[in-house]
Amino acid sequence: MSAPEELAGLEAVALSDRDLPASTYELIERSAKRHPDKIALHLLPGGTGWREPNSWSYSQLLSRVNKAANLFAALEVPSGGVVALMLPNSGSAYAALWGAQALGIVNPVNPMLAREHLIDIFTLTEAEILLAPAPGVDLLLWQKALDIAAAVPTVRMVLAVGGPPQSVSETATGDFDLLCAEQSGSNLEFEERRTLNEVAAYFHTGGTTGVPKVAAHTHLNEVSLAWSLAQRAEFVDAVVLSGLPLFHVNAVHVTGLAPLSGGGTIVALGPLGYRDRMAVEDFWRIVEHFEVSLFSGVPTVFSSLPEVPAGVDISSLRCGIVGAAPLPARVRLDFESNTGVPMIEGYGLTEATCASVLEPLGGRVPGTTGLRLPYQHVKAVDVDAGGVPIRDCPTGEVGILAIKGPCVFPGYLRRHSQGVRLDSSGSVFDGWLVTGDRGSVDGQGFVSLGGRAKDLIIRGGHNIDPRIVEEVLLQHPDVEAVAVVGRPHAHSGEVPVAYVVLRGHAPRDTDSLLAWARAHAPEPAAAPVFIHEIDELPLTAVGKVFKVPLIRDATRRVVDAELIELGLRGRTVVDGDRVSVHLAEDTADDRADQLRDRLLRYHFECEVRRESRMPDL
Repeated sequence: MSAPEELAGLEAVALSDRDLPASTYELIERSAKRHPDKIALHLLPGGTGWREPNSWSYSQLLSRVNKAANLFAALEVPSGGVVALMLPNSGSAYAALWGAQALGIVNPVNPMLAREHLIDIFTLTEAEILLAPAPGVDLLLWQKALDIAAAVPTVRMVLAVGGPPQSVSETATGDFDLLCAEQSGSNLEFEERRTLNEVAAYFHTGGTTGVPKVAAHTHLNEVSLAWSLAQRAEFVDAVVLSGLPLFHVNAVHVTGLAPLSGGGTIVALGPLGYRDRMAVEDFWRIVEHFEVSLFSGVPTVFSSLPEVPAGVDISSLRCGIVGAAPLPARVRLDFESNTGVPMIEGYGLTEATCASVLEPLGGRVPGTTGLRLPYQHVKAVDVDAGGVPIRDCPTGEVGILAIKGPCVFPGYLRRHSQGVRLDSSGSVFDGWLVTGDRGSVDGQGFVSLGGRAKDLIIRGGHNIDPRIVEEVLLQHPDVEAVAVVGRPHAHSGEVPVAYVVLRGHAPRDTDSLLAWARAHAPEPAAAPVFIHEIDELPLTAVGKVFKVPLIRDATRRVVDAELIELGLRGRTVVDGDRVSVHLAEDTADDRADQLRDRLLRYHFECEVRRESRMPDL
């Protein structure tokens, strides 16, 4: 039976007839009743001690979740109240994550976000309890949590994880693990239970520029995704390695609730996850030791993995699931030739819970990202200048992908004149989430991706997908990694430029590489105008390539080139779409005006000013 036929067979039964658990808590509770003694979690201490994990059975996991939920209730968190997590991955983090959802709403965040962003997030979510590493674990992060708590009116307690608080604070503090130990683990000691349509979690999206958006997930979102993933062959009775942080939806759902839904086992790679160099070095030995069935990561995770050592048996591994960023063909080729294990590409976004499209295991259709998951529907649409859908695209035509189904989020948390509420306006139209990602859907329902619409480089009317240029450069044997962005251009609007990481042995000859790239570009307009060598690509906390610093650098280089051509001495500062140029105080008015006139040719806003003290340039 083909993958589309299997999908149709599953959907012959309505989702409402599937007897889904009413909440994420009930999902874990059901699995614990079915498999009480089976291992649910192997908690690795890190890259050096992975042979001696702290392992929890399903009954032990449920007990820890019960204890956390009962603690939050004892601390008078109301039903629907918010518990925020600033934590690395750990057993306590898992217990708090699902314990908070049993009573209210969990708000896991990237603890490395700027203090101001975290204050904005917790103020918006109205977090009441904040969990952070104890000072004996991470003193700086503990102090950061206390500072944030003091600035957020609703936060009334900070709980230390991994040790006692050991500090005086304006905000009440407590020892999470010690307080949990005092609670009952046999059952929930409060009567009200969460239901499918209630909010289970708040996840921030992005957060690397501006104030992060806060997306809400309902229990239906999370339970239905876990159930649909658990129906796939690669998840059946699977041992799933998890190395992404728990503020990332992939870790919570694809390598979290999905295996638990099917009675599988999670191998948590440790507090640092894939950022633990020792764990990555021993990655294949860890796979062998725990007989891992699958793991999931972003493309940079796969490209960083070492070769499989001689004598290491990874025959248990069914596949590697890759998503969250476009998959370069070379990364897939290198991984599959090294391991003999297939990579499965997926597509999704936080606003659709996590995953909406996944390649069938053994049923890959070249050029596509896969088939939609059960009960999720995907189409391509044309949108107007405001992003509103105006028509459905015919089969195979590229448009903006839209998703509909039980995994579409209820909205962003936004502040309005009457208070904070969920708002999906501008994102969801008649139940269809407009993703902002370019793509098409073929006659069998297979989805092809074309990159983010906002990442397009528009060169004199030519729409250039940077992914295509990156794929070309990755074919060159000297190129380890690449990111292509638009550089402002006075005539064409934008032109493509490439930032490359060269392999260790490669000659530092970007001129030859530029000539090669131009010769192999799919069209003249897509040929990069410049190639800049850098030591490493900037990445987000979960390993996605973060292009914003590169875009700013490309803009700065344009302005600096204008300064050099005019013979002016100045300093360029790029902040988002706004540029400021600080000229020496003795710069003549007409020369400053000349620079202003030249910069008006570009699409960015620019302010030219003089300052009395110039740094040495």
